[in-house]
Amino acid sequence: MASALPGVEESTTYGTPSLKIDGRLLTCMAINKSAEPNSLGLYIDFDQRDALIAEAPDTYYTTEHYINHPCVLVRLSKVKPEELRDLLQAGWKFVSANKPRKAVTIRRRRAR
Repeated sequence: MASALPGVEESTTYGTPSLKIDGRLLTCMAINKSAEPNSLGLYIDFDQRDALIAEAPDTYYTTEHYINHPCVLVRLSKVKPEELRDLLQAGWKFVSANKPRKAVTIRRRRAR
């Protein structure tokens, strides 16, 4: 599903398969020991995460490890394919909109 979104590329994150946009993480399997097995971590804004958890706590959750990161954990055994597609699109919009600033290089002139 996510591969159909513009700019999404297969990669790895901490040794697990992941999907990224211009090198920025979109989603990967949640590998921290605090996450339940077979959970997907997906980057999304905090307000959307909180709304998803409030609406469907059987499907969406977070843990102390992930609480300060803009991501939601998804129980893959509970999420419907159409919900996952919509979630991936929302994550794509979030990650795409939050492009890192380009580094500014300041060159100092050498004294002669």
